[in-house]
Amino acid sequence: MAHSGKRIVKARESVERVKLYKLDDAVKLVKERATAKFDETVELALNLGVDPKHADQMVRGVVNLPNGTGRVLRVAVFARGAKADEATAAGADIVGAEDLVAIVNGGQIDFDRCIATPDMMPLVGRLGKVLGPRGLMPNPKVGTVTTDVTAAVKASKGGAVEFRVEKAGIIQGSVGKASFGEAQLAQNIRAFVDAVAKAKPAGSKGTYLQRAAISSTMGPGVKLDLSTITTAGAVGA
Repeated sequence: MAHSGKRIVKARESVERVKLYKLDDAVKLVKERATAKFDETVELALNLGVDPKHADQMVRGVVNLPNGTGRVLRVAVFARGAKADEATAAGADIVGAEDLVAIVNGGQIDFDRCIATPDMMPLVGRLGKVLGPRGLMPNPKVGTVTTDVTAAVKASKGGAVEFRVEKAGIIQGSVGKASFGEAQLAQNIRAFVDAVAKAKPAGSKGTYLQRAAISSTMGPGVKLDLSTITTAGAVGA
């Protein structure tokens, strides 16, 4: 533990806390300092100029990362009949209807993403207290309530990441693994930021995207120069 603590302290000392790093430089720093014995996850944190307590300032959506997340997700689908068969064929790990509702209600949640066909939502809605706090409740706004279960399952397996603003106006999400190439991580980060920019709510006033930083699981946070991660106009009011 002492050796690990010294490594973390040394990594933090090599990053200037107040400096805003260009995206390519920040990615390089994060990769160089991801020295744990496992493949660390790279996380992106965005501070937004919104107050999610107001309905017209809620930010939520989904982004398909061009290079995936580096993580194998288990996907559950609530469906019946032909749609259940379609979900299985698409690669869903768990498929069911009333039986799956009973399993989840019993506290057995062995999946990372949850999809449902519209006709199943009266049943799935009963699981709100179980799935909601875990961020697993299907929602049409992020494509997890749909009749096109094949596309939804493949998107979930291929790198689709849901995002939702937290109470403090912060969005956090995984953008890949430390083993990814620098260009792959940079591409994923820009895709994530662009998706959040496009999800800007009508009630947002002033500067929408205020601050951003990336870090690996065990590494220090590196602040980003916003002008190097956004497309023109994404940062402004």
